[in-house]
Amino acid sequence: MQRTHSFLIVIAIFFVAADGTWSKKLAEVSPVVSGSVGFQQVTVPDLKDKPLEVAIWYPSTAPASPQPLGLFQQTVATNGGMTGNRLPLVLISHGTSGSLASHYDTALELARAGFVVAAVMHTGDNSQDQSYVGNRRDLTDRPRQTACVLDYLLGVWPDHNRIDPARIGILGYSLGGFTALVAIGGTPDLHRIPQFCSDRPDAPECRFIRERRGDQLDEAPTLEAIWIHDARIKAAVVAAPAVSFTFTRDGLSHVKVPMQLWRAEEDQESPNQWNSDIVRDALPSPQDVHTVRGAGHFAFLAPCSEALAKTVPRICQDAPGFDRAAFHVEFDRSVVRFFSAKLAAHR
Repeated sequence: MQRTHSFLIVIAIFFVAADGTWSKKLAEVSPVVSGSVGFQQVTVPDLKDKPLEVAIWYPSTAPASPQPLGLFQQTVATNGGMTGNRLPLVLISHGTSGSLASHYDTALELARAGFVVAAVMHTGDNSQDQSYVGNRRDLTDRPRQTACVLDYLLGVWPDHNRIDPARIGILGYSLGGFTALVAIGGTPDLHRIPQFCSDRPDAPECRFIRERRGDQLDEAPTLEAIWIHDARIKAAVVAAPAVSFTFTRDGLSHVKVPMQLWRAEEDQESPNQWNSDIVRDALPSPQDVHTVRGAGHFAFLAPCSEALAKTVPRICQDAPGFDRAAFHVEFDRSVVRFFSAKLAAHR
């Protein structure tokens, strides 16, 4: 695995609620579907680029067993039969240099609660291939790729008739958060990147682009027509969104779906001042905002395995006293509660 750079994640069992008060939410747990979790990996054709690798989790009653997933291990029923009909679907978009395994723990919890979950491996920006990283193509292609995966899941996937097309959500972290914001109606202005980096040359995002020799600091062409918005998506969870300074208030004015926004208090990769705070303040309606005390950017990634910590220690190091595993218990439950409420079946 190549050295990983990311704009991603959060942790802590206590967090600040939208009104700024401390909350401890251990009792409020959504009911879950009994049984195991089925799992598949599929390849989705992309007419404009390489095929997309996608991991899919879903409710199942098939026997589960420990199985490797990248440098993690999960207990799943590989290719086990699916249970349920008219199930809600949540797409997952990982951050820079991430993978379809980056949020596997959250995917498992959603599947146990009755969701189908699909995590895409973004072409040119994943743990094995960073050829698009730092380039405009990475930003513009990601929302198109999620739409491509959704087309496949709703029309081609053998179990597509088990999904309720009216109950679609998206979870995005770091640059995946940017991806989710575009998918639900946000229109960024890429001309703001060279302008921002001229004003703040030492910002971590600007250093990162220069290190990668990307074209995001070049003068951008007019790109308004190529952003892919997807009206099929009805709710979003966005964690530590990256390059959010590309959005103006007008650029987020068409975001109408309910959204849960997560901020890491000590985010040094995508500083809140010009990322999460811009999203929070520019959205046209109040959203469900959580600030995670003591958390850094990578806290939203799944708790690291020993193998991952040895391979990419940077994304596995949390501040002293911050328990990522404990935080993810609450984070995952909160995500399940949010999507369960916002994607509830209409009878």
